[in-house]
Amino acid sequence: MNTKKYGPWIVALLIGAPFVYSGLIYPQLPSQIPTHFNIEGKPDAWGGPDSIFIGPGIMGAVSLFVYVLMVNLKSIDPKKYDDKNDTLYQNFALLTVAFLSLLSCIIIYTSTHADQVNVGNLILPLLGLSFAGLGWYMPKFRQNYFVGFKLPWTLENVDNWNETHKVAGKIWVYGGLFQAVATFVLSMKFGFICFMIATAVMVIVPTAFSYRMFKRGNQIL
Repeated sequence: MNTKKYGPWIVALLIGAPFVYSGLIYPQLPSQIPTHFNIEGKPDAWGGPDSIFIGPGIMGAVSLFVYVLMVNLKSIDPKKYDDKNDTLYQNFALLTVAFLSLLSCIIIYTSTHADQVNVGNLILPLLGLSFAGLGWYMPKFRQNYFVGFKLPWTLENVDNWNETHKVAGKIWVYGGLFQAVATFVLSMKFGFICFMIATAVMVIVPTAFSYRMFKRGNQIL
């Protein structure tokens, strides 16, 4: 697919989908719907029917910002990359927008089915899968100031960047899959604890690797 040509149209459809979903269910909404959930996945804040559009609005704004940023990354990032990487970043931008659109739809669904489903058992697995997808992309990212592990040592040395993202990619793929499974099968409370522990490992290990490589003079072993 020519993402440069059709990308903006796909983004518009993805951003608009949650608004269409909200509009279709709006007439059947009760006078109060959940707007926030606690760590156990239970509603702890409520709002009127119009609040169903808040999620799509926020996610839509974030999606548009991410897409514009990613497709213009080469022109605004001091770390220039080759033209062949343009498609990589455009595809990543589209996947990010798709993820945010799906997340928005899940939030809408849980707001209207709070007594039937646990929001954590839907959103956290999706986040885990998104982390796994990001891990798959990480080794492909060239040095830049916007995406990836933007540490002093990775930004200063291209070998440090590349090796760190190879390590991070593997950890994020397996860590994200673990998060998806754990938060789907466990209770909200224990699933959330596993999710946070895995997230900490996924951040700390690549950071420590990057620093140790820096201390070795950025030599590739």
